[in-house]
Amino acid sequence: MTVSFSLQPTVAATLERWHQMIESQDLSLLPALLHPQARFRSPMAFKPYEGAAAVNLILNTVVTVFEDFSYHRELASADGSNVVLEFSARVGDRQLKGIDMICFDEAGLITDFEVMVRPMSGLQALGEEMGKRLASQLAVLKR
Repeated sequence: MTVSFSLQPTVAATLERWHQMIESQDLSLLPALLHPQARFRSPMAFKPYEGAAAVNLILNTVVTVFEDFSYHRELASADGSNVVLEFSARVGDRQLKGIDMICFDEAGLITDFEVMVRPMSGLQALGEEMGKRLASQLAVLKR
């Protein structure tokens, strides 16, 4: 039995813009896609980073950390308001695979962006590089 789900139109439009930004590696329009109270759930931190400014900073940084980034699969929830995007990338000499789990509101704004990464060596390389680039800024955002 095959079941397929379609995205809500506002979610589909935001997701299309997200893929265009990732393709061009230019996330300058990302703030317009984020709900003001958006959260980012890092694979390295237990507590989420709160607010659109934090999510924007993290995603704009990680797009410069990942090399050879590519999405492979897209899965949607039954209600069409959540997606899971499977990806692969490299950080230095470490290969990694992961998923982006993204929740949207009825206007199509991103409300929650959670990332999971494997293997541990890839996650460690990602965490180290993100820490180098963002440590002082993330400490302020975690308050």
